[in-house]
Amino acid sequence: MNPMSMTTPDRAPDAPDTVFPPSDTGPVLALAKFLGTHRGTAQLTSPDGSTVNLPDEVFQVLTRVVAAMKNGKAISLAPVSRRLTTSQAAEMLGISRPTLVKLLDEHEIPYEQPGRHRRIRLDDMLAYRDRRRHERRSILDEMTRQAVQDGMYETPATDYTEALHEARTER
Repeated sequence: MNPMSMTTPDRAPDAPDTVFPPSDTGPVLALAKFLGTHRGTAQLTSPDGSTVNLPDEVFQVLTRVVAAMKNGKAISLAPVSRRLTTSQAAEMLGISRPTLVKLLDEHEIPYEQPGRHRRIRLDDMLAYRDRRRHERRSILDEMTRQAVQDGMYETPATDYTEALHEARTER
């Protein structure tokens, strides 16, 4: 793969980083096409011309960042040990802040409270999200298994529509 030039801004390692896609998407589209057609070891070239091989994990992150930006999405980078506010964690989970606070109170997600405000470790929040996804998938698999066992997949959809209509008119 040909080397790519990149500069790194000065910032603290734990600083929240949200980067929005550029308004001119042409270079991002070109980079996405380039990344999609090249395989092998990637290299990073500094402004002074020196190069270093990128570990595969770093290259995979770069590829995912470019794919997201190509689709107009902003990117946030954070170390896994980062601590989130309740608002940040709720936003990442796609739930309201009060719902998140309820989950914290019910000990569904661990948190720290060094002062007045609760902080949630990013890795704890991600573990909760993955656990919930697994639980939902298991429930859906069980419902599907039960429906197959009960022969419900053999019933035409019109039967369900008619039964629903009857149930509504009986009220």
